[in-house]
Amino acid sequence: MTSFINKITNLDLQSHRKETQTLQINLGKLCNQVCMHCHVGAGPNSVEIMTMETIERLLQLIEKDPNIKVVDLTGGAPELNPHFKYLVQKVHEMGKSIIDRCNLTVLYEPNQEDTAQFLADHKVVITASMPCYLEENVNNQRGDNVYEKSISALKQLNALGYGKEGTELVLNLVFNPSGMGLPPEQASLEADYKQYLKESFGIEFNQLLTIANMPIKRFKEHLKKTDKLADYEQLLVEKFNPEAAERIMCRGLISIGWDGKLYDCDFNQALDIQVQSKRTIWDIEALSDVDREISFDNHCYGCTAGSGSSCGGALI
Repeated sequence: MTSFINKITNLDLQSHRKETQTLQINLGKLCNQVCMHCHVGAGPNSVEIMTMETIERLLQLIEKDPNIKVVDLTGGAPELNPHFKYLVQKVHEMGKSIIDRCNLTVLYEPNQEDTAQFLADHKVVITASMPCYLEENVNNQRGDNVYEKSISALKQLNALGYGKEGTELVLNLVFNPSGMGLPPEQASLEADYKQYLKESFGIEFNQLLTIANMPIKRFKEHLKKTDKLADYEQLLVEKFNPEAAERIMCRGLISIGWDGKLYDCDFNQALDIQVQSKRTIWDIEALSDVDREISFDNHCYGCTAGSGSSCGGALI
């Protein structure tokens, strides 16, 4: 395999960050689900959780940086962090756009009864995991009864105005393949989702985001067990797309680990590939101090294969 850094170097593609507009924050690995494709290895027994001290430091950095337009909250299930609502409220007061990467079923966990209304009150964009519109595929990937709860949660969000035309409440769904293939064309799959969910359940949403599975952590172990890891890695290399490589999310994003460490993206975070010099939020005075040179590795082929893949969906 040609290394990813050699690939982009040979093609004279950029290897540095542009203006950072999105700050992605991992609030911890605690999650009420255990998904086969999870690249952070999250689950109900995880103890890694962002502290209030770390959150307060992040709020200081966000407030002093006018270039940050979006604060993207992820996990685990970010809502399970006990300081989740405090963080959302403070960022909302700053006038920043907020994304909550919600697995939907967390809305039925203890002490989460008012979370959906809270998100609506603060106009949080919900980007919800929905790896298929068919029940069997969802449950195989995410666990028994996840589909039924997910449909119920989507109906609850629709009732609050999420995904409805004429409201400011944005509801996006996220698809990822159940196996080792790349996502299909995003727009056509979105049409299929919208038709099926509307006709079957009356559910509406704004946009479908397609994301490729990264051959790291839990999904990598699955590929190893099924003797498909080499085939999948080769597929990503063969489908490398220079146009997608120019648009990868790390060019405008900084990722913050639950412990305050700095990364170029959440996949690097999962692999503990930190930025090249100033390593934590306590090593910098401003987010603009973070290294512009991006730390690449071979898993980056996953973001540049086919139509490309990012936390915002396909790149082209």
